[in-house]
Amino acid sequence: QVQLVESGGGSVQAGGSLRLSCAASGHIYSSYCMAWFRQAPGKEREGVAAFDSDGSASYADSVKGRFTISQDNAKNTLYLQMNSLKPEDTGMYYCAALHCTVGIDQGYWGQGTQVTVSS
Repeated sequence: QVQLVESGGGSVQAGGSLRLSCAASGHIYSSYCMAWFRQAPGKEREGVAAFDSDGSASYADSVKGRFTISQDNAKNTLYLQMNSLKPEDTGMYYCAALHCTVGIDQGYWGQGTQVTVSS
């Protein structure tokens, strides 16, 4: 059974930084890709950053140059470094392990961690 537990959310002022962590337990097959999503109040969940099947990182246009996804395989932990935060980055952030081909319809999700950015 795969479990994903996020941490590191909080409240910051615009321009600040946060680092989110996602601790994974259980076996995650190599056919699964790790990703970060977020959901703002009243909006649909959107992809923020992800590792593709070839190991390369991809980002939503809205966070390019500000966010960095990384992982420590020895610690089974996924990270999201968020710099130059903006109020529009506010939302619940979710870690996910998704089948690289199938996508969001097959995989595992964490419970989320709240990020609030004030102006």
